[in-house]
Amino acid sequence: MSSLHSIRPWRQIDRRKSRQIMVGNVPVGGDAPITVQTMTNTITTDIKATIEQVQACAEAGADIVRVSAPDEASARALKEICAESPVPIVADIHFHYKRAIEAAESGASCLRINPGNIGDASRVREVIKAAKDHGCSIRIGVNAGSLEKHLLDKYAEPCPEAMIESGLDHIRILEDNDFQEYKISCKASDVFLAAAAYQGLAEATDAPIHLGITEAGGLVSGTIKSAIGLGNLLWMGIGDTIRVSLSADPVEEVKVGYEILKSLGLRHRGVNIISCPSCARQGFDVIATVAELEKRLEHIKTPMSLSIIGCVVNGPGEALMTDVGFTGGGAGSGMIYMAGKQDHKQSNEGMVDHIVGLVEQRAAQLDAESDVAAE
Repeated sequence: MSSLHSIRPWRQIDRRKSRQIMVGNVPVGGDAPITVQTMTNTITTDIKATIEQVQACAEAGADIVRVSAPDEASARALKEICAESPVPIVADIHFHYKRAIEAAESGASCLRINPGNIGDASRVREVIKAAKDHGCSIRIGVNAGSLEKHLLDKYAEPCPEAMIESGLDHIRILEDNDFQEYKISCKASDVFLAAAAYQGLAEATDAPIHLGITEAGGLVSGTIKSAIGLGNLLWMGIGDTIRVSLSADPVEEVKVGYEILKSLGLRHRGVNIISCPSCARQGFDVIATVAELEKRLEHIKTPMSLSIIGCVVNGPGEALMTDVGFTGGGAGSGMIYMAGKQDHKQSNEGMVDHIVGLVEQRAAQLDAESDVAAE
């Protein structure tokens, strides 16, 4: 019995064909899964705190974590951070090309450099040499807020054309120096600007594309803005790796990133809870129940679905399409569904503990079936 994650033709997204690069041991682009990234917000030289945050993000599902290297001490601290990290580390470099060289020497898997402030082509060539010598990939990180002066003079303001030109100019430098292990982003805080720039870039290059709406805002507003911007681009098939930029705990960025991918059927991890907003028909406290289940089920990594619906209007129909379901029926109890079929009644009292147990059992079953299929 397999998980109920069937893909129907009208749900399929045709991803843009990009070439594949490696960020450490993680493939990005081509037919690889779209990876989820975040960035630490600790002081990098506080090595213990930074490693702990990297590990927390990895536990939440981050495939790649970026760490800022604003000075030499931070770039050198990456040596210990990279050694302890369970995922590849991207060194975030601005203003001084030597930080990129030091980060490569410290074991960073990728160097993020900003065309608007890294320096002239001769300095970029030195970064390329360091990347080649130490097996790093490079991300060209174009940002509407820090475009090169000559482009701002040419276009008068940040615009899609200026961002695309910046990215392509930098691609030319890398390729003229026989370097192909690069990906590219062209971020803006304005959703329309970012989307237009990404669409143009996707047509102009086959490089893997890193998606992001930069400086999106706080947890709620930033999540909404990112879901609109990234969701539309992903729906068009654009994007090989994503970072949701929130003024919040980096772990929240990872969670939101996965939810965006899960909503489009592009990536599945953990329990996808389908729940109603609740109304006067509810047979139990839906909102409190879902909040508790979200916390209690964070440890489940197996892709599966759970429906929690307050009444029988839509409950049975939703339960038919989920691995585990609970539909409120009134009179202090509801119906449990397993793999889309009615299974047994359950009283509202103790329902959370019961559902958690069922989800854990179902996850173990799906994992065992997956192991058998892989043999």
